[in-house]
Amino acid sequence: MASDYRRELFSALQALQAEKGISQEDAITSLKDTLVTAYKKNFEGETNVEVDVDPEKQEFNLLQIKEVIPDGDMIDPYSEIYLKDAREINSAYEAGDQIKFEINPRDFGRLAAQSGKNKSTQTIREKEKEAIHARYEGFEHEIVSARVAREDQRFLWVTIPDGQEAAMGDKDRIPGETYKTGDPIKVLINRVEDSATRGPQIYVSRTSPELVKRLFEQEVPEVYDGTVVIESIAREAGDRSKVAVRTTDSNLDPVGTLVGPRGSRVQAVVNELHGENMDIVEWVEDEAQYIANALNPAEVVDVIFSPDNDNEVTVIVPDYQLSLAIGKRGQNARLAAKLTKFKIDIKSETQAENDPQLQAILEESAKYAEEEDQSDETDETDEALEDETEYADANEYFSEGADQSDASEEEKTSESAEESSSAEEDSSKAKAKMTEAEVKEAQDEFAAALKNVDFDAILEEKEGDDNKKSDDK
Repeated sequence: MASDYRRELFSALQALQAEKGISQEDAITSLKDTLVTAYKKNFEGETNVEVDVDPEKQEFNLLQIKEVIPDGDMIDPYSEIYLKDAREINSAYEAGDQIKFEINPRDFGRLAAQSGKNKSTQTIREKEKEAIHARYEGFEHEIVSARVAREDQRFLWVTIPDGQEAAMGDKDRIPGETYKTGDPIKVLINRVEDSATRGPQIYVSRTSPELVKRLFEQEVPEVYDGTVVIESIAREAGDRSKVAVRTTDSNLDPVGTLVGPRGSRVQAVVNELHGENMDIVEWVEDEAQYIANALNPAEVVDVIFSPDNDNEVTVIVPDYQLSLAIGKRGQNARLAAKLTKFKIDIKSETQAENDPQLQAILEESAKYAEEEDQSDETDETDEALEDETEYADANEYFSEGADQSDASEEEKTSESAEESSSAEEDSSKAKAKMTEAEVKEAQDEFAAALKNVDFDAILEEKEGDDNKKSDDK
């Protein structure tokens, strides 16, 4: 049966395993190191010792190893024993044999015991740090529920599950948010670092776009199971976010799914972020349509890609929607650029009409489209000629078709003239809604907003995404 002091020692080790997450193997290693350290301290650095541990029986033995030597040749009494003394233990011993003697750790003395305790404490702390780092390293970019613990000059400290503290720097705090001790908040584990002096340190964030994605995963089952995919997020924390989504189910509306019945799902995310506005837009493969969607709620007339740079576009909007497309302090245009990873230049219809370079691009595009239409008409005519044998009287068939076509063309011409006249009236009214001063103010806001967009970083991220998609294929 294990003695009392051995039982107490094993109980302490078990408590460490439960509280600090240290494995039994690491705890036993710590115990062995403690006993060996105490022995060395008490026996002037001797190393001829081994520890035998039986965790099931809660027993351990510290064994001093001595070599049997001929009588009269002893150099070190701690590691050697005379042959005559060895044969008193067992007459079969010969010179060169090794004998193990059990040592009672209680005999080491106060200083040796304290040294062993310090060594054990140090080992346990190191193992604890390793356990914390290993546990949370796998949770990077995951969301956790936390409570505000305290605040100092550098960080806001929060307590995450299992009592571990994590730090949140100023750049990871949502502007305008205030925190009180004990407040529950949801945070994203941003990174886990291992410092030689401070040990493992967990950093969390409330401003990361990943936090928005994780919140939607919690609120929307279709996002969690992959039926609805969040393709991109552009965020200005505390103010507004744009989220681009697509679906793998053609019968499902991805935008409506995230919004939820009466906006309940998106509202839950907004509430968690203390009122941050959410624009949910549909991601589509057609880049022009995707850019138009990203500028929601503004109406887009046309998206023109630059012939010199595939990542630059000019977006044309109605005159009266120029301010809406740009947004307050250029925010709508800025977020759309981050979301789509395109450099976006926004112009009103009037500005586009007065831009010779833009008009040349539009004329070239129109010419190309007209050639495509003519090619399609030629293909249709060829198909009709191939099928003419199916009709008994081809002349009669084409004659009737021509009469109907003429009548139809006259009707279409009349309708087109009426629509054109109406459109011109609407356009004239719309342009009158914005004064020259308002247009100039919107342009200035847009120019200032573009200065705050790191397009190089956006384009590098886009290239990385494109390479990743190419590798996946």
